[in-house]
Amino acid sequence: MTSNSPGEERSGVDWDTESATFDDEPDHGLRDPAVREAWAARLRGWLPRDPVDVLDLGCGTGSLSLLASEARHRVTGVDLSPRMVELARAKLAGRDAAFLVGDAVAPPVGEQRFDVVLVRHVLWTLSDPGRVLRHWRGLLRPGGRFVLVEGVWGTVSPAGLPADRLTGLLTPLAQDVRVERLSDDPVLWGREVEDERYAVIAVL
Repeated sequence: MTSNSPGEERSGVDWDTESATFDDEPDHGLRDPAVREAWAARLRGWLPRDPVDVLDLGCGTGSLSLLASEARHRVTGVDLSPRMVELARAKLAGRDAAFLVGDAVAPPVGEQRFDVVLVRHVLWTLSDPGRVLRHWRGLLRPGGRFVLVEGVWGTVSPAGLPADRLTGLLTPLAQDVRVERLSDDPVLWGREVEDERYAVIAVL
């Protein structure tokens, strides 16, 4: 997923340029059937069973949006990179999905509300994730949920958002907050990983 805030730590990344090779990473493009099915299975567990409206923020090339759409959900994706959005639109052509160029921190969705806010690898880049989460909560309908995939990468100079910090930010906003550890499932990443990777599912 691409990260989008003007004040983010990775603001120097040219995501339009990165889009050409973005899907080469196993967990980005999901080209390997085993990796794809591993993510699809996780999403089936994280998202409601019945079709709902999903807002995929920092959607990148739309790989998770596609899995959600294949599970019959209605998807709106937002990404700051026009090229990423082009690729996502092509990937989900003919599906019940819409993709918008915009800032994930303040997505351009007007008065529309959603049942799920899905975000992967965006929050860790933001200087004030608590403020952003409060804004995103206003985009959810009553009983909606956050599905947030995050982590801490590297050992010498680790960068990221630890699970305990994220759950602390979500506890005042949601009725039920649970963490699902992802580091011990190498199929998700196409390789063994040693750093902290996890998902938080928080239901309002």
